[in-house]
Amino acid sequence: MDWEPVRGSDVTLSDQLVAWVQQALHLRYRGGSRLPSVRRLAQSTGVSPHTVVAAYEKLMALGLVESRPGSGFFVRVLSPRRLRSESLQVQKKEPCKIDVNWMLNSFMGNSDNAGIPRQWLDNDMILAALRQVSRSAGSSLLGYGHSHGYRPLRQHIAGQLEDSGIPADPDTQLLLCSGVTQALDLLLRHWLRPGDAVVVEDPAWYLLFARLAVVDVRVLSVPRRADGPDLAVLEQLAHDHRPRLVILNTVVHNPTGFSLSPAVAHGILTLAQTWDFHIIEDDTYSELHAHPACRLAQLDQLKRVTLVGGYSKVMAAGLRVAYMAAAPELLRSLVNLKMLAGLTSPELSERVIHRVLVDGPYRKHLDRLRRYADADRQRTLEQLAQLGLTPDAPAQAGMFVWVNTGVDTESLVRALGRPGHLLVPGALFSPQQQPSTYMRINVSLGDDAPFWSDFASCLATARRIATSVPNAEAL
Repeated sequence: MDWEPVRGSDVTLSDQLVAWVQQALHLRYRGGSRLPSVRRLAQSTGVSPHTVVAAYEKLMALGLVESRPGSGFFVRVLSPRRLRSESLQVQKKEPCKIDVNWMLNSFMGNSDNAGIPRQWLDNDMILAALRQVSRSAGSSLLGYGHSHGYRPLRQHIAGQLEDSGIPADPDTQLLLCSGVTQALDLLLRHWLRPGDAVVVEDPAWYLLFARLAVVDVRVLSVPRRADGPDLAVLEQLAHDHRPRLVILNTVVHNPTGFSLSPAVAHGILTLAQTWDFHIIEDDTYSELHAHPACRLAQLDQLKRVTLVGGYSKVMAAGLRVAYMAAAPELLRSLVNLKMLAGLTSPELSERVIHRVLVDGPYRKHLDRLRRYADADRQRTLEQLAQLGLTPDAPAQAGMFVWVNTGVDTESLVRALGRPGHLLVPGALFSPQQQPSTYMRINVSLGDDAPFWSDFASCLATARRIATSVPNAEAL
């Protein structure tokens, strides 16, 4: 048997054996295959018969293995009726494939779903702003609010964008939304019709692919490099398919942490002018970049580029406040779509965000957040290096590390069993959703010793399974 116990791990030997056999059965073995005897398995692995018995009992409890008196242990074969009923029950808990719905249920169904680590956030800062808003807002919160969003917040955002070289009039070029997800949804509704071609990066934010599937468009992918999308591929796609829209995450890219270079930015805008496509610039994580970064909206001045940004990633996940900066004519259409979708966005959250931004503590909070992310990212890279894993290129900022593990990461994520926002298999970040050896790791796991012990064990198991002989007797 090509398996060795990891002694001294927080994972018991029987659980290690169960995890290995589960993956081996899933990948290679048919129902009815005979498994090794307790004695033989104990001898071949160097563990006690008691450990093997405990592992087989757990596998029987999971319904994967059955005992036949006098014959031994076998991979269980379910009757068609039992297979149908148990399939339905299993799918409610964990579908056969990790997809966007699985990730959303895993993430939103978890009580600790802040997205960004709670220990990085400033609860007192948010509560102080909330108290101040409750004292000063009076009865104004009883109304619908403005269709464009809370005007003082729009004015403040306009000033910040102006400082970054992006002119955006607060009344004609800025729209507040209930999170970046809603902002992107409004833009997709405006720009796309069934059959249109749209270009996305590979890898890119997995929720975007699911939303594009609803619109029923042709999704084309351009490889994302450390300095931005591959310009040669983007030009070929533009020539062959004439895309209506290109969606890019330029600063602190999710999942890689890369940021756009000025040279590539210039190339993108040249192609946009040549082939007449519009660009959505996703600015979700840019606040985690400590130094001035290159934005397409700055170079383009909001002619072909719509900038989308938000605050939930750096303040509080529950404060769903985002903004769009766009050309005036486009913004008028987006305002109409926003009102049709939900009239206005919640002014209470917008007032709280405004209070935090203007009262002073936000800059110190942001500096502290970046230090936390940088330190945890370094620890994560060190832990990965001990396992022989190194990212293709170093992330420049942000809360994720994107790394090639050398094994299928969907089974690895299942085995590790962490909340959805901490570990995400690489397949979700590609439009094709094909099996991938890449994984996005939240850097808050950097100093989590039990996690890295489990990770090392599961990675070793996955590597052994990937190289083992596909024969049940090889167990």
